[in-house]
Amino acid sequence: MQNKYNPIIFACLIAVGIFIGQKISNKDQVSINDKINSIIQLINSHYVDTLNNNFEEDIINSIIKDLDPHTSYISKKSYKAVEESMQGDFSGIGIEFNIIDDTIVVISPINGGPSQKLGIQSGDRIVMVDSINVASIGIENSGVLKKLRGKKGTTVSVLIKRRGISELIKFNIVRNTIPLNSVDVAIMLNSDVGLIKINRFSAKTTNEFNKAAYKLLEDGMKKLIVDLRDNPGGYLSAAVNICDNILEKGELIVFTKGRMRDKSEIFSNKTTELENTEIIVLINEGSASASEIIAGAVQDNDRGLIIGRRSFGKGLVQEEIKLNDGSAIRLTTQRYYTPSGRSIQKKYENSNEEYFLEQFTRNDTSYSDSIKYKTKKGRLVYGGGGITPDITIQRDTNLNFLLINKLIIKGWIRDFSMQYSDKNRNSLFNIKDSEEYLIRMEDIIYERFKNFVNIKDDNLLQESKIEDDNYIKRLIISNIARNIWGNEDYYRLRLKDDKFMIKALSSFN
Repeated sequence: MQNKYNPIIFACLIAVGIFIGQKISNKDQVSINDKINSIIQLINSHYVDTLNNNFEEDIINSIIKDLDPHTSYISKKSYKAVEESMQGDFSGIGIEFNIIDDTIVVISPINGGPSQKLGIQSGDRIVMVDSINVASIGIENSGVLKKLRGKKGTTVSVLIKRRGISELIKFNIVRNTIPLNSVDVAIMLNSDVGLIKINRFSAKTTNEFNKAAYKLLEDGMKKLIVDLRDNPGGYLSAAVNICDNILEKGELIVFTKGRMRDKSEIFSNKTTELENTEIIVLINEGSASASEIIAGAVQDNDRGLIIGRRSFGKGLVQEEIKLNDGSAIRLTTQRYYTPSGRSIQKKYENSNEEYFLEQFTRNDTSYSDSIKYKTKKGRLVYGGGGITPDITIQRDTNLNFLLINKLIIKGWIRDFSMQYSDKNRNSLFNIKDSEEYLIRMEDIIYERFKNFVNIKDDNLLQESKIEDDNYIKRLIISNIARNIWGNEDYYRLRLKDDKFMIKALSSFN
């Protein structure tokens, strides 16, 4: 009898042993969880004052704040807006707007959107939405979005004031899916050089980039400038797909690894028409994450030149974990490494404030001997955080950015440009040599702008230098061009004096 039950007894002993082993190994973790839960329950039950509505979020943020600068909590309320920006579309009426003089002003209708199809124009002022006055009531951007966005297929009624027409114009707009474009512009700069500027990497960036690239190839492009300046990143998959279109088949794009994640390598795996196109990538201190993956892959594989200033240095991989209430945690689980083995991530051991301000205090020409790496062909490149360009464009220390930023932040460049566009729309719209005309007129326009600013602050422009004046002039006429003709004209004017672009054009071959 005893022998009959021995296997059962041994099995039970093994099971109990495994259970006890798991309990011992998880003891510390269980203890931590119990302690946190106990403290929260004690506060809820006994704390002297009423807890504010954000108490739960404050606890979560306190837990994650010392992990790294990019692990973050997204509340249920914020999640929808974050998701929209990354998915690449939302449902609404399809306008870009600003609030000017306490009025909602249409900067431009979005191409193909319901507002453009109905004839709503740049400069139109929305004064009523669904019979409710929205002018001169202190409305903010969030209030405008709440009124104009909505479920696809629903209708919103707006009354619009248009310059030159005394009566208000009524539009009944059926909301539809509106694209959030991640490619700002794709244009030919000359007979064989194309430019694609990407503002972020969303779910639709790959399709936008491919469409833009093949259109430029049809237009005769032999050389491509990819402008990633001030692009904060986004989806890894979008950056990988663009590299797949640029690199030769089988080249390493990026690899990742983390404490609880195995090393994972990503290689290019297809042949495309862009393989024989010369490539230059523009970056600056605002280029981060996915932007740095592209720059690193192009540089380490000797596919093209990187021009600009050292990139931000964000090489931490976040995984998004949805929580039961609709909120989410973006938890850092891995690091990005370029094909040569460089970690993209800069140091973050001190304060978050120091981490994010580092880009403004760094020395872009100082490299340490300990962070040298070699590209595929043996060229020297540098690690230590961010991507160091092959050709550095020094910061323009002659410009008074304090003055320029003040004009931008106060909205005076935007407001003046919109007013000038409104008054001269009919005469400007049909001009064939639009860029040349505005350049010829920029001194006259700038004098009007100075009068406009002096009414508000008669000391602000007194200390501006010639370099400041020239920069502001070009910014104003570029904004006017966008208001009248669109993004392509805006960028053509902005790029004429762009040191990054001038250097790129001279650096091919």
